[in-house]
Amino acid sequence: MGILNVTPDSFSDGGRFADIDDALRQAERMVLEGADILDIGGESTRPGARAVSLDEEMDRVLPVLERIRGALDIPVSVDTSKPELMREAISAGAGMINDVAALSAPGAIAALAGADLPVCLMHMRGEPRTMQTAPQYADVLVDIMGYLEGRVAECERGGIERRRLVIDPGFGFGKTLQHNLVLLRDLEAFCRLGLPILVGLSRKSMLGTVTGRGVDQRLAASVAAAVMAVERGARIVRVHDVAETVDALKMWQAVKDADAPQTTG
Repeated sequence: MGILNVTPDSFSDGGRFADIDDALRQAERMVLEGADILDIGGESTRPGARAVSLDEEMDRVLPVLERIRGALDIPVSVDTSKPELMREAISAGAGMINDVAALSAPGAIAALAGADLPVCLMHMRGEPRTMQTAPQYADVLVDIMGYLEGRVAECERGGIERRRLVIDPGFGFGKTLQHNLVLLRDLEAFCRLGLPILVGLSRKSMLGTVTGRGVDQRLAASVAAAVMAVERGARIVRVHDVAETVDALKMWQAVKDADAPQTTG
């Protein structure tokens, strides 16, 4: 999943693709590099990010979505927590909704109940402006899995079939470095829920803390984290650096699929 932020303040690429033509060129580039799906976000969810009004988010996202859908044959996900934008995005051809709030906003489940498209439910402790203020868990794996199980059940009660759901443990969203490292180490535990796992680790601060590198110098760490996530069961990796991640995963897959050498008697 290639990340396309059409925001002025995202932590990594804020402002680079706010222009529709620039956004389309980046989308084309990611498709050529091997992206299977694009994810458009119109509101930054980095720690401390300011809230964006519905009208502002719609103005950022919908024209880019319509332009990409008209030019490229690739599914496009929309990263939003606002039910009104979810409805408009679906009408404009979105192929997936990716919600950091796991459809917890009033009306979000109802907005998607009648739409036959995938929905990603992400775990976040708190909300973007405050989520990194001393987050605590009794047991990070158990707590997050329990939360996601609850959201899945709520979606099913609201008319969203289980087959449409994807889960995301929410790396960096209300987690300390240690929480994030445990989640990645034990990511396979989330396979017990029987749902596809989406992981977003690309260029995140946890990688900078471990490596000591700035946001533009985290390519190697991002690719390594993506491969580790896939090894542990992730089905979708949400990344900025598509070509490098695709190459790394091709190599991982080739080794995984290699036949044992034949011996002769």
